[in-house]
Amino acid sequence: MIHKLQQSCINVVYLPSLFIYAILRMFKINYDALGITASLACAIHCAVLPLLMTSLPVFGINIIDNYFFEYGMISLAFVIGIFALYHGYKEHHHRLFPILLFSGGISFLLLKEWFHQYHIWLLIPAVLLIVLAHYLNYRLCRKAAHCHADDCKH
Repeated sequence: MIHKLQQSCINVVYLPSLFIYAILRMFKINYDALGITASLACAIHCAVLPLLMTSLPVFGINIIDNYFFEYGMISLAFVIGIFALYHGYKEHHHRLFPILLFSGGISFLLLKEWFHQYHIWLLIPAVLLIVLAHYLNYRLCRKAAHCHADDCKH
């Protein structure tokens, strides 16, 4: 009796998963069609987003030259960037130079918000420093000799 009960419990557990597996086997996934669908969704997104962004002022939402939005985006970029660079520093290369370059780039972004007349002159070095910091961090992480110190977590 116990053996039959165990066997029926197993059937109750496995039968639904076998049924789902059989249904999925009936449908063949066309990865080309999936790729085309994803590309089409991306194209629609890229076409609609600029229309949405440019129509926001009609609804009273102004994100262009909005100080709260600008400082919020700079803060978000700073938090994400420092997190990424700190990971490379702590677990791979132990060099502060990429973090210092990134902080300099963020400083230029903040200066751009304070001195509007020099907007482009401050934006160019900001972008260059931030990109250079991430590129340098990437290169240092790839060249790091793993398990080179006691604090390495690999």
